[in-house]
Amino acid sequence: MKNPYFLIFICILIIACNNAEEKQNIKIEESVKVESYSVKYKRLNIDGVNLFYREAGNPNNPTIVLLHGFPTSSHQYRKVLSTLSDEYYLIAPDYPAFGESDVPDPESYEYTFDNIAHSVDRLLEQLELDSYVLMIQDYGAPIGFRIATKHPERIKGFVIQNGNAYEEGMGEEAWKGLRAMWSNRTPENEKAIADIVFSYQGLKWQYTHGTKRPELINPDNWNLDYMKMNRPGAKAMNLDLLYDYQNITISYIYCLVVKKTLIQHYVKRHFLAGCITSR
Repeated sequence: MKNPYFLIFICILIIACNNAEEKQNIKIEESVKVESYSVKYKRLNIDGVNLFYREAGNPNNPTIVLLHGFPTSSHQYRKVLSTLSDEYYLIAPDYPAFGESDVPDPESYEYTFDNIAHSVDRLLEQLELDSYVLMIQDYGAPIGFRIATKHPERIKGFVIQNGNAYEEGMGEEAWKGLRAMWSNRTPENEKAIADIVFSYQGLKWQYTHGTKRPELINPDNWNLDYMKMNRPGAKAMNLDLLYDYQNITISYIYCLVVKKTLIQHYVKRHFLAGCITSR
C-alpha cells in the first residue's frame, strides 16, 4: 500500500500549484486592466509643431475625442479620462500654444480657429481615428464644428458644454472689451483685454465665477493656467485667437451643415438631438 502521507503531500502540492497559477492569471488580468485604464502622456509632430495629447482606455472601445476650452488644456479632462477609460478609448489633445504643446511663432503659425482645427484634425488622422464622438467645451466648439464639417462621416455624436455659436451667447456688457478690439485692434485695446483676461484674477474668475462653493475648486487649475499664460508668445497668441473669436457665429452655420449631413448619413440614429448650447 502506498504511503498515505505521500499522497496527501502530492494533493497539497497540486492544489498549491493551481492556486498559484490562478493568482498569476489574476495578476496578469489586473496588469492588463491597469495598462488599459492608465492615462498616457504622448506627443506627435504635426507639420513641425509637437502636439501633446492624453490617451486612456482600450483602442478597441468606442472613441471619444475631448477638445478643451480657454484658458486651460487637456488637463481639464484628467478626471473624465480616469473615470471613462474602462469603457471608452479617450484622446484629449492640447492645441498649439496650450498646455504641453509647442508654442510656435505667429510668423510661422497662424493662430485662428481654422488653423488649430486643421492641426487637431491632422493629429487625429495620424492616430488613424476615423470614428469618434466629439466632446467640445468653449474653444473646443468652433474647433470641433470645423472638424465635423470636414469629416461628417467620422462623427458619431457630440457632447457639448458651453459651446458658444451664436450672437446671443455674447452679451453686450460682458463682451464690451472684446467688441472694442474687434472693431479697432489697437495696442491700447489689446492691453485692456490682456490686463483683465490674462491676469491671475482673470484666470481664477474663469473657474470660480458663479460657483456656489468656490472652496471646492482646486486652485492648481488657475495657477497652472497662469504659469502657461506667461510663457513667451502665449499672450500674443491668445490675443490673436480672441480677435478671431468674432467669427465664432460662423460655427452656427457649420453646425446646421453638420446636422443636415449627419442626418443624411445616419437617418436612423438620433444622436444629434441638440447642436448648440449657450455659454
